Amino acid sequence: MMSNAGCWKWRLAVLAITTSLLNGCGTVRSEDGRLATCPPVVEYGREFQARAAEELARLPEGSMIAEILSEYAVTRDQARACH
Repeated sequence: MMSNAGCWKWRLAVLAITTSLLNGCGTVRSEDGRLATCPPVVEYGREFQARAAEELARLPEGSMIAEILSEYAVTRDQARACH
């Protein structure tokens, strides 16, 4: 009868390596304790926001830049929720 001990040693080694790698990914943190995968949210002052709103209002109807900014707003909301 053949021994399968070598097979089990190989599986155990793969399991140990995989667990170690996954454990390292799960504990990555930033300096202030939040998960490192949460992007920072840049805060803009009132004057900056007012100027941006004026510039946005001057864009032609259906502007691609307006669409991109709309998608960026969603991304910022998601980043805030992540924190």
